[in-house]
Amino acid sequence: MRFSLKRGFSFGLASGVITTLGLMIGLDSATASKLVVLGGVLTIAVADALSDALGIHISVEAETKYTTRHIWESTFAAFLSKFFFALTFAVPVLLLNLKIAVFVSVIWGLFLISVFSFYLAKKQKIPAYRVIFEHLFIAVIVIFASFFVGKFVALYFV
Repeated sequence: MRFSLKRGFSFGLASGVITTLGLMIGLDSATASKLVVLGGVLTIAVADALSDALGIHISVEAETKYTTRHIWESTFAAFLSKFFFALTFAVPVLLLNLKIAVFVSVIWGLFLISVFSFYLAKKQKIPAYRVIFEHLFIAVIVIFASFFVGKFVALYFV
């Protein structure tokens, strides 16, 4: 796979998982509304995927050492991977009770992060457990922070 596609794909996967999980958990802990959580997931899949694609586009363009083709490949790969991975979190919300859907989504998200972290570690020839632990640790921080922000909002603003 070309570097431009790897760059966009890896960014989209990580951002799609972490952002969507954070949003889902925050919205669930604030509202406990399936409609609100589903709306949030779909919004992330579209608006945040477009926003991140533009961010990657500008970031790569600012490096001034890449071709126009490389820039656009990174842009489209970031959009498509974020869009796709964010949408996968809508499936459990559509099919399951909200509390179970959020739990399944956390497991799914941590699984995706773990598998990709394992792949990265093997490509870099470093111990996989270090990379997996580092990335899961960050994901868990996002999960807990989002939960408590949602609870704070529910307590003081609802």
